[in-house]
Amino acid sequence: MYVCICNGVTELDIRRAAEAGCGSLPELTMRTGIGACCGTCVETASALLEQSRPAGMSSGLVALPVLSRAA
Repeated sequence: MYVCICNGVTELDIRRAAEAGCGSLPELTMRTGIGACCGTCVETASALLEQSRPAGMSSGLVALPVLSRAA
């Protein structure tokens, strides 16, 4: 099934990227181009990436400290 018509990205492409270690939607966009045009595929792509991620792999998000004020 095509998930991103704009860039021709399929469900299989997303699953392969997840198996190769892709851990976040921004990384998936860099690897495949998904979501870089109209964005209607982002929700589906994100869900597929989450489902396809190998067990024990984190979402790829890193907690950043919150600063009380700008430097």
